[in-house]
Amino acid sequence: MRNKDLRKIAVAVAASALLLAGCSSSSDDAAGGAYAGPVQDTPGTINVLAWPGYAEDGTTDPNVDWVTPFEKATGCEVNVKTYGTSDEAVQLMQAGGYDVISASGDASSRLIYGGDLQPVNLDLIPNYADIFDNLKDRPWNTVDGKNYGVPHGRGANVLQYTLGKVKEPNSWSIVWEPNSPAKGKITAYDSAIYIADAAVYLMSTKPELGIKDPYALDQTQFDAAMALLKQQKPLVAEYWGDYTKYIGAAQAGSIVAGTSWQVIANVLNGEKATVGAVKPKEGATGWSDTWMISSKTKSIDCAYKWLNHIITPSVNAQAAEYFGEAPANSKACALTANKDHCKLYHAEETNYWSDVYYWKTPTEQCLDGRTDVKCLPYAEWVKAWSSFRNS
Repeated sequence: MRNKDLRKIAVAVAASALLLAGCSSSSDDAAGGAYAGPVQDTPGTINVLAWPGYAEDGTTDPNVDWVTPFEKATGCEVNVKTYGTSDEAVQLMQAGGYDVISASGDASSRLIYGGDLQPVNLDLIPNYADIFDNLKDRPWNTVDGKNYGVPHGRGANVLQYTLGKVKEPNSWSIVWEPNSPAKGKITAYDSAIYIADAAVYLMSTKPELGIKDPYALDQTQFDAAMALLKQQKPLVAEYWGDYTKYIGAAQAGSIVAGTSWQVIANVLNGEKATVGAVKPKEGATGWSDTWMISSKTKSIDCAYKWLNHIITPSVNAQAAEYFGEAPANSKACALTANKDHCKLYHAEETNYWSDVYYWKTPTEQCLDGRTDVKCLPYAEWVKAWSSFRNS
């Protein structure tokens, strides 16, 4: 199932604060303090905070809807609000009013350690058994042996280029080096986490820096990444956070190369290919998203039902194909409309993901295991990015 008009996704359904009366939000009876089981079957409401395309309800396209079948099967009403960046997701979740979130790794850790999410009881989520093993028990969804959610899908932040304007690149050098043939028409992701993209390039071009994990940067490594960003800035036509604007800029020709998501390339190509998208030889940053439950929800039964529903093989296949990513459920690959979808997105290729560095939240304790130095925590990344963007 291909997305025909993702522009409409940016229009979020207003989230309500309706709560399911009579339900408990947690239980000490389950291992790790996770919810022990259903309190009652009374229908309720869940407010879902999601990346665009992850919780479609037929608003964007009447043929794309995995919310309505859930509502009919469970009696649980679903309200969906979409967001554009992980920073926005964290702010919205911390403000309250949401029961479930699809979170990338650079948001999930902040929410877990901030007490905004609760551990999940995987015994109540049967479809978890079919999740690819290399998506389970990862640092962004599991802490101290406690699982905080179920994987949704994954993808690489690809290098997109306009056909006929740019020769197919095999390196990120086209967006970083001063002699780039796309100079003045480059785009970059407008978020502090983009500092990691600079670090990925430096891992290959300046191995003497010793960067092993682009989210674990000591002061010297961080300074080098910021210097590269400053070198890139004159090449950039615009930084993007709203990907509908990215689509418009690409269509207008004001940008011809830059960091992108496969879904953007899908929309731009439509019925005729106009852009290409590759994972360059240096590797790429990427995402592995997880469905998680608020620690404050009172709609716990509906929340658990949603987590199990959204990773059902058929639903996960639809969502992954619609958005443009590899599904998390291994059984979803047999159910995609395009039988080559999982091959196209490398869902079953373990080696493909070896140089995809999933978004994580940088911490002072270096995530690469070093103990002789301190790394820059995400708050410092945000501070540096804000200063850089405003300079």
